[in-house]
Amino acid sequence: MGAGRDARARPPDTVVPVKTILVVDDEPEIVALCSDYLRASGYAVLTARDGQAALDALRASRPDLVVLDLGLPKLDGLDVTRAVRRESAVPIVMLTARADESDTLVGLELGADDYITKPFSPKELVARVRAVLRRAEGAHAAVELVRAGDIELDTARMLATVAGRRVDLTPTEFRLLLELARQPGRVFTRSQLLSAVQGVAFESYERAIDAHVKNLRRKIEDDPRAPRRLQTVFGVGYRMAEEPGG
Repeated sequence: MGAGRDARARPPDTVVPVKTILVVDDEPEIVALCSDYLRASGYAVLTARDGQAALDALRASRPDLVVLDLGLPKLDGLDVTRAVRRESAVPIVMLTARADESDTLVGLELGADDYITKPFSPKELVARVRAVLRRAEGAHAAVELVRAGDIELDTARMLATVAGRRVDLTPTEFRLLLELARQPGRVFTRSQLLSAVQGVAFESYERAIDAHVKNLRRKIEDDPRAPRRLQTVFGVGYRMAEEPGG
């Protein structure tokens, strides 16, 4: 019975594209560990050992996701993230061994989608990669046009406009803005927003939401320091104004 349902849902000649992950780290052991686990999970893997090689691989091969170490020779991970975001919305999962979380928050504000701290479980890395890819795919899954004031979100094309102006968002930023725009006026806690964009809430990662919100405000607000659309509810979280931009 189950096999019959699967066969009808997916014809035998249907080819499911293999997702390609670019792993960027200057430590051979980390590259090998990540590559082995990702390949065992069904992904194709490309590797790079420094920031410039990462940019070259991105431009040549257009991977579906990048696992990016922050501490790289030639160009560090933050510089790579800046360069990538000038050209592409490819999802980025950062690897960091730095105790100071300020670098991680800067990376998220530059447009990285998630992060994981060394030392890490390779199984957790695979889970994060899957979650970020699902997030990117989920933004396209349902054809929907969401309007909140002068914000319009086209989920089929993952296209955002504010007051008629196109705004380029990463998959995580789009998913976060979509969650808020669907229910203007509703106050979301950071935990609820994390659950919405990642599928599960990690208390230790709640500050990541603040970084994504800060980045969103730079893109959608006339004055990010005095936001009218994406509002802070102090001590609780965030909400979309009921008449954003009005």
